[in-house]
Amino acid sequence: MSAAAQMPQPPEVAAQAYLLLDVTSGQVLAARDADKPVEPASLTKLMTAYLVFDALKSGKISLKQTLPVSERAWKMPGSRMFIDPKMQVPVEDLVKGMIVQSGNDATMALAEGVGGTEERFVQMMNDQAKALGMKASSYKNPEGLTVAGHTTTARDLATLATRLIRDFPEYVPYYAIQRYRYPGTPASNDTNRNLLLFRDPSVDGLKTGHTNAAGYCLVATARRQVPGLGEGAQGQRRLLSVVLGATSENARAAESQKLLNWGYTAYEAVRLSPVGGALATPRVWKGTAAQVKLGRPEGVVVSVPTGEGAKLKTDIVRPEPLVAPLTRGQPVGTLRVTLANGAPVAEVPLTVLETVDESGVFGRAWDALRLWIQ
Repeated sequence: MSAAAQMPQPPEVAAQAYLLLDVTSGQVLAARDADKPVEPASLTKLMTAYLVFDALKSGKISLKQTLPVSERAWKMPGSRMFIDPKMQVPVEDLVKGMIVQSGNDATMALAEGVGGTEERFVQMMNDQAKALGMKASSYKNPEGLTVAGHTTTARDLATLATRLIRDFPEYVPYYAIQRYRYPGTPASNDTNRNLLLFRDPSVDGLKTGHTNAAGYCLVATARRQVPGLGEGAQGQRRLLSVVLGATSENARAAESQKLLNWGYTAYEAVRLSPVGGALATPRVWKGTAAQVKLGRPEGVVVSVPTGEGAKLKTDIVRPEPLVAPLTRGQPVGTLRVTLANGAPVAEVPLTVLETVDESGVFGRAWDALRLWIQ
């Protein structure tokens, strides 16, 4: 049987492009036209949020701090939080307005608050995209209204969403808020447009988008406890779906749900090492320790077709001999995982988990002699 025949076939997805990522293992489980340039619409606000969260984390701004509402922010077309220049709005409310209501006015107020001007903030967005490895993304504004050259891809959106979840876990809960409105604004404008938040208790984000040019888009993520991964947080498996260009609000939710459910059932997660656990402890020469621990700080989990987990083959490819000093976080070798039939599953870069310093002059001389004899 060919390697391709071993892999589960994804369902039909009614969208222009899609991608399903297992965030826990880092593996793409299914994709179609994932590198096709598309308009991101309000999915743009994921990058705006990334920079706002970064400013919060670094102390540049605070949640309780208030920001002014400029004429430019007040007059933003499209989805709104309904704030105006007479208001000084707390950053936390602007964040909720941007995320839950997809408010273009809240987004502009935050962009100006963090960047000083919209133009400077857009430059920060593009710089951050490059830093995250989003090679096919180009931002022209912070909110996602249609402008020539404002484009991204499903793959880049998956990269951005994954980093947002990993880099700012303390702010991810904002994406699960079902209803929010600022005091004094219309009550009818209080509902999160991500329908999956109301349908699937394991879904905790992330963001919807819609323009006539982009169609209906949704980056959705779910976190489910699964057997075999461990207890508590270690036992949770997160999947992320990117569905772009669906035909309606309901369609983008239904297609995203279909993809997420398929990912959880067609693929199983297998833990190969716990958080901080070593996958190998090879010999070290000229070091203060005789061995070095190799692995991943977050542990190693791989996604395999359901039923294949017990038949995996693993192989570690690394340089030999290993000579100190070896620094924590230093890349040393790769874990190759294959199915029983040889089909590749994953290649996981391994790093040094605990630093091994260089030994004293006599230890180094003794090991040098033993290496020479070998």
